[in-house]
Amino acid sequence: MGFLRRKSIRKEFDEKLIQQLFKQKEEWNRQKKLVANSVEPSPDILFELKLAQAKYFFYLREAKKRNLRLNNWK
Repeated sequence: MGFLRRKSIRKEFDEKLIQQLFKQKEEWNRQKKLVANSVEPSPDILFELKLAQAKYFFYLREAKKRNLRLNNWK
């Protein structure tokens, strides 16, 4: 009984992880476009870009650790 509950909780958190991964990828791409369109990007904008990139790669590594298949999502 506990095994089934654990499996359903894992699936729920895997789905949330995938949603966050795609959301963070969009944010990172938005930040990259902002920097590309800027004549002289401020240090704050560059910081936000690096932060978005770090978050995206964190979610990507976590998905890889959990052996999630991304082609079935979205």
